[in-house]
Amino acid sequence: MKYAIVTGVSKGLGMSVATFLLESGINVYGLSRTKTELTEVAKENNVYYAHFSCDLGKLTNTKEVITSIKEDLNTKKISQLYVINNAAVVKPIKKSTDTTGDELSYHYQLNVISPMMLVNECLHVSNEKRIPFIGVNITSGAANRPVYGWSAYCSSKASLNMYTKAVALEQEELKTHNKIIAFNPGVMNTDMQAEIRASDYHEFIDVDTFKHYKKQNLLSDTEAVAGVLVDILTDEVNVKNGKIYDVKDYF
Repeated sequence: MKYAIVTGVSKGLGMSVATFLLESGINVYGLSRTKTELTEVAKENNVYYAHFSCDLGKLTNTKEVITSIKEDLNTKKISQLYVINNAAVVKPIKKSTDTTGDELSYHYQLNVISPMMLVNECLHVSNEKRIPFIGVNITSGAANRPVYGWSAYCSSKASLNMYTKAVALEQEELKTHNKIIAFNPGVMNTDMQAEIRASDYHEFIDVDTFKHYKKQNLLSDTEAVAGVLVDILTDEVNVKNGKIYDVKDYF
């Protein structure tokens, strides 16, 4: 049976991806700070769903939830394992000189360290049990260009992209057949976008651009984006290891 671990499932893209996976007959471990209605979706589709309430911005929480998931995975017969690292924050939205160490620590733990830890541990499980593995790190166009007020977000997503490429290279050299990719979902109609639009101009000078996206109805629906990602992910043979996928190539 196929199993997927999805972070940030309480809303937005994470919830949409988890829903699509469950409806596709794939069992899901969902991670988020708040619970969801995904248990009902799982029941309707006769698949397994387990929710883990945790804050992946805290190292201790991340360690604990990974241990719990690995223990549960050991009780399952698994034919394919996926990880979708979706959980992330854009805050702090402010000039780098105004950003505190605590803000940076939380941001990088959630956006970079937790995804890396989760993929690393799942690769261990995959190699020990000879289970095919595909990991997905949700990235952003901000990984490729500097944005005023987004020094943390731009650099964390760039870091995640390079991690993706480095791990893909390792798996190729080791001939494991495991794959890891990144996926840029573009601008979507999510709470993160609302948070961006509420920013102060003096901290984020591009705020009017994001208000324009909303006014002109230029924000993608999370269900449409999730459908693209799940289609890519479940076409296992054709997934290109190390590739940075972009939703714009599919719409």
